[in-house]
Amino acid sequence: MILSRRSSGILLHISSLPSPYGIGDFGSEAYHFADILANSHQKAWQILPLTPTDQGSGNSPYSSTSLMAGNTLFINPEILQKEGLLTRQNLQDNPEFKDAHVDFKEVHSFKTYLFDIAFDNFQRQSGNTSEYEQFCISNASWLDDYTLYVALKKHFKGVGWWDWSDPLRMREQTAILIATAAHTQEIEREKFLQFQFFKQWGALKKYCNLKNIRIIGDAPIYCSHDSADVWSNTSLFNLDTSGKPITVAGVPPDYFSPQGQRWGNPIYKWEEMKKDGYEWWIHRLQHDFTLYDVVRIDHFRGLIAYWEIPAKEKTAINGQWRDAPADGFLTKLTGYFTHFPVIAEDLGTITQDVKQIMNKFSLPGMKVLQFAFGDSADNPYLPHNYNQNSVVYTGTHDNNTTSGWYKNETDTDVKSSIQNYSGVKSNTKRIHNDFIRLAHSSVAGLSIIPLQDVLGLGADSRMNTPSVSKGNWEWRVLKSQLNSKNFIQLQHMTEIYGRV
Repeated sequence: MILSRRSSGILLHISSLPSPYGIGDFGSEAYHFADILANSHQKAWQILPLTPTDQGSGNSPYSSTSLMAGNTLFINPEILQKEGLLTRQNLQDNPEFKDAHVDFKEVHSFKTYLFDIAFDNFQRQSGNTSEYEQFCISNASWLDDYTLYVALKKHFKGVGWWDWSDPLRMREQTAILIATAAHTQEIEREKFLQFQFFKQWGALKKYCNLKNIRIIGDAPIYCSHDSADVWSNTSLFNLDTSGKPITVAGVPPDYFSPQGQRWGNPIYKWEEMKKDGYEWWIHRLQHDFTLYDVVRIDHFRGLIAYWEIPAKEKTAINGQWRDAPADGFLTKLTGYFTHFPVIAEDLGTITQDVKQIMNKFSLPGMKVLQFAFGDSADNPYLPHNYNQNSVVYTGTHDNNTTSGWYKNETDTDVKSSIQNYSGVKSNTKRIHNDFIRLAHSSVAGLSIIPLQDVLGLGADSRMNTPSVSKGNWEWRVLKSQLNSKNFIQLQHMTEIYGRV
């Protein structure tokens, strides 16, 4: 059981950290935040997926070209300078980035400029490259496919892999060898950047672990269609002979979404995966368990049953439920891994079969306080209905901030319900602390608070609004906000409720 001791932590993605380079990264501010966590007795730092993002997918970390590669925008230029790959002048060439949000287009342009210089200098160095070479060998099973995919995407001017030339789309061996030789420089550049990403991330994670802080990572359940994962494993996905999806993933219509949600990710061929003992999943989770101390599997219910939509449908209305081999699948995984540190994202309408699987494998689920009020006393998100093997949140990255939610999304019945339950009269200025108190005082083994709620920030600090295509994933905390005074109340409640 991964929640054997009461503890607490903060949810903050890397991109939201302060940095002079337009986006949070693995530099000094990340280490400073780890110090703040330790000093306020927090034992967990939860982040979003560290995988690559692109502007075509709205910069979402849940829609990536690879489930294995790292987001190179998180590479810190000052560390590259210390290694002799950049000069001080290079770093001073940066634009005047805004501190409060990420301008992904501007950041990508500037870091591409820096990375080109750093890679050129790396190639000129005559020193020991054994660490880099070992990285390439150890990660060849995904790195070779991913870096070739990146090179070919650039060569074909960004079109999806299913529209590449037939030999490359179908991964004919001769075509792959010729393409690899033709794009050696671009492939080596991407390998160099992945090496730097994992080297910098590994150092930061080690620092956190030495301070008794566990990193909680996030694993999207599905792959993006236009990804190295699908291109290099087409037999594991429900695709036609041209590489296009026959069916896609989503969720059915409900009260909040009359047409449901059509995500568009290709569906797994579970029977095909079963033939080799779910090797693809084992390899993926081995990678994730190295990156993180604990892994949250997003949309966990899709491992028990999933909503399958014909690819020709424009909405999710005409989908149907399909069973996944959850019992055999998780039996295989938990038998392979002696330690299986997984949190199940079980939000939304959860059926009895999902609960049974989670109980059988002792997987902790999630409780969100913003979902708890204005209903009946048996609402599963009310603290008195929790069990110890659960993780409580005031809100998630998909929710409004608690202050913003209270001000803009609650009615008088919900406000009255909160007051009756907590025994105090809440308002917009104090609701975040009231909710932190409810979360920390609950029996849940782990309490995670988004940094926006620790700071009591409003709706303009929201990280993501589902179904809204623009303006997401951009929020950043200001450097001035990361001072010890702003964490005194959190530290106080952590001590009071035995989460030290």
